[in-house]
Amino acid sequence: MWKRHEKFERHSLILVLGIIFVVSIGGLVEIAPLFYLESTIEKVEGVRPYTPLEQAGRDIYVREGCYVCHSQMIRPLRDEVERYGHYSLAAESMYDHPFQWGSKRTGPDLARVGGKYSDSWHHDHLSNPRSVVPESNMPPYRFLARTELDTHAIERRLAALRAVGVPYTNDQIANAKDDLDTQLDAFAGENSPLKKRYGAKVQQRDFDGNPDKVSEMDALIAYLQVLGTMVDFRTYKAEDPENLR
Repeated sequence: MWKRHEKFERHSLILVLGIIFVVSIGGLVEIAPLFYLESTIEKVEGVRPYTPLEQAGRDIYVREGCYVCHSQMIRPLRDEVERYGHYSLAAESMYDHPFQWGSKRTGPDLARVGGKYSDSWHHDHLSNPRSVVPESNMPPYRFLARTELDTHAIERRLAALRAVGVPYTNDQIANAKDDLDTQLDAFAGENSPLKKRYGAKVQQRDFDGNPDKVSEMDALIAYLQVLGTMVDFRTYKAEDPENLR
């Protein structure tokens, strides 16, 4: 039996056909389930689209290449879970375009960074990383605090995201600029239109320490502070894979 492989070694055409056959079987095993599963993403309570301010911050995060050094994917391995928190769920990135999963970590994973540090810590860290993390090799981004946030196209941005599957409503798109301003108003109250559109857990306050200006620092900190906070893992229970319909 073990000598029969000589036919494959001596005849390249037979070898190629054998490779195609084996790869085809593996491909069918992986692809076939997708034809009868409506979704491979588990439905998780609490996951919502980003607010206009958070989305603007995410755009800055991608623009500045933060994803190059910081992954947003905690693997279900003991050392990662103990260091960073609950492993990442696919549902947490279902509205991310592009998603930030990866394996490159020059700096720590940021999937659960929301609420871990104060706004002032993030401000200091982005302005002068070594002022709070002496061993950091991250470049400074103090210019974000001086740069006014460009909001003129925020409605079109949300509309574009809706076109690729993010479930923004007409109401959310039409009020995007007002919602962005409301999120920066610490006195907007618990019954603000923003919270009615995006949920009671939305954080409302000035993020960069300068209430007189809407800066790119505001937006980026708002995005960082929401990462990993949508799902309450104290009550979360994983679904049976057979129920992913």
